[in-house]
Amino acid sequence: MTSQRTEQKVQFDADLIRRYDHAGPRYTSYPTAVQFSESFNADVYHSHALATNESGRPLSLYFHIPFCARLCFYCGCSKVVTKNRVHAAPYLDDLHREIAMQASLFGTDRRVDQLHWGGGTPTFLSHEQMTELMWVTARHFNIRDDDTGEYSIEVDPREASAETIALLRGIGFNRISLGVQDLDPRVQQAVNRIQPEEQTLEIMYAARANGFRSINTDLIYGLPLQTSDSFASTLDRIIEFGPDRLSVFNYAHLPHLFRPQRRINETDLPTPAEKLEILQVTIERLTGAGYVYIGMDHFARPDDELAMAQANGRLYRNFQGYSTHSDCDLVAMGITSISSVGNTYSQNIKDLDGYREHIGAGHLPVFRGVELGMDDILRRAVISELICHFSLDIPRLEDRFGIRFGEYFNVENLVLANMQADGLLEHEEEMIRVLPAGRLLIRNICMVFDIYLRHRQEKKAFSRVI
Repeated sequence: MTSQRTEQKVQFDADLIRRYDHAGPRYTSYPTAVQFSESFNADVYHSHALATNESGRPLSLYFHIPFCARLCFYCGCSKVVTKNRVHAAPYLDDLHREIAMQASLFGTDRRVDQLHWGGGTPTFLSHEQMTELMWVTARHFNIRDDDTGEYSIEVDPREASAETIALLRGIGFNRISLGVQDLDPRVQQAVNRIQPEEQTLEIMYAARANGFRSINTDLIYGLPLQTSDSFASTLDRIIEFGPDRLSVFNYAHLPHLFRPQRRINETDLPTPAEKLEILQVTIERLTGAGYVYIGMDHFARPDDELAMAQANGRLYRNFQGYSTHSDCDLVAMGITSISSVGNTYSQNIKDLDGYREHIGAGHLPVFRGVELGMDDILRRAVISELICHFSLDIPRLEDRFGIRFGEYFNVENLVLANMQADGLLEHEEEMIRVLPAGRLLIRNICMVFDIYLRHRQEKKAFSRVI
C-alpha cells in the first residue's frame, strides 16, 4: 500500500490536454451503447440470462427511478420531471412486476453482492414506497442480510431528511452518493438547482451518524458562472467534511442532445482555458488533501474500497462507474436501464408508456442490445485494464486470449508510439504503463483500441474528454 499513492499520481499538463481534448466515450461499456441494435430483443436476452446460471456468478442489481421534482438545466440523464408524487405508484407497480420476471431467469442461489438505485431521484419516492421496493426485491432475489454487500443509492439532499437517511440504512443501504454539483449560490441559480449548504451538510452528517460505510459527493466543473476561485471554495468546504469519495464531472454542454441545457446562458460558461484552471485547482486541492486519483473524474481516500481495489488489481468499471465487483452479472430494471449479462449488453425501453405496455403484456421490456464477439471481449479487457489500473500486462493478455499482441494490435501500436513520444505512456514488450501526464487523458488512450471509432467515425455521439 505504501507505493500505491506514488503510482497513482496524476500530472496536469495543459498543453497535452489541449492537443488531446477530443470527443470520445466514457467506456462504461465496450462496445458502447452506440453499437446497440434492436435485433437484440427480449428473447435473445432471455436465452443469455438462463445460460449464465451455469456460472453461478453473483448478481448486481440496478433500479432506475426516473422521477425528479425539479429540472436541473445541466442534466443529461433520462428522467421524468414532475411534482406530482402520484406518478410514482404505477411505475413502481410495473417495476415490481419486472423484478419478478427478471428473478425467474436467475437461480435462487445466486446472491446479490451489489445493488444500486439511481435516477432521476430515488428519494422522490415516499418512505413506504422505498421500503416496499426493497422488500419486493428481497422476496424475489437472494439479497444479503449481513451488510456485506455493496448496496448504494443516489440521494438528492433537497429530497431527503435525516429521517430518510436513517430509513435507507435500515432497509439495507450501506453506501450513499450525494448530488451537490456546486455550493456557490450564483452557480446554483444559473443551473436551477438551489441547494443551501446547510441542507447538504445535514444529509452528510446524517449519513455518517447512521453508519454508511462509504459517502460519495458528486460535483460538476464547467458550469455557468464558475471560476477557479469559486470552485476551490466549494472543494474546501467539501474536504472539511471528508467524504470517502468524490466524483468531479466535466460538464458537457450539448444542447442539441439535451433540451434542458438550452436554458443555460452560454455566455456564462467558463472558457476552455478557465475550465482547465478549474480542473487543475480540483486536482491540486483533492490530492493535497490526501485523495487518490482513481481515474475518469473519481477521487477516493487511500483506505476507501475503490482505492484499495485499484491497488490490488480488482477495480472494475460498469454503467454505474467504478466498482469493486467485476465478477457479477448486472441485471438492470426500470426504463432506460442497461444490463450486462454474460457477454451481452441490453437496454430497456425508454418511455413510461412503452414500459407499461410491455410489462402489462408479461414481456421483458428489453428493446435493444448487443452480443459481444471475441474481438469485442478482447478489446473490452484491454480498455478495462487501462481505465481501471493505468497499466496492461501484455503476456497475461496474450495467454488469456491466445494472441500475439504486437501482431493483433499492429495498427494500434503505431498510435501508441506517438503517445509514448508525447509522454502519455510507456509501451514496453511486456507492459503498457500510463504515465501521470496521461492519466487525465485515459479516454484517449482507450480510444486507440476502439475498433468502432476507427471504422465508423462515431465520435460525434460523445462528449469531449476534458
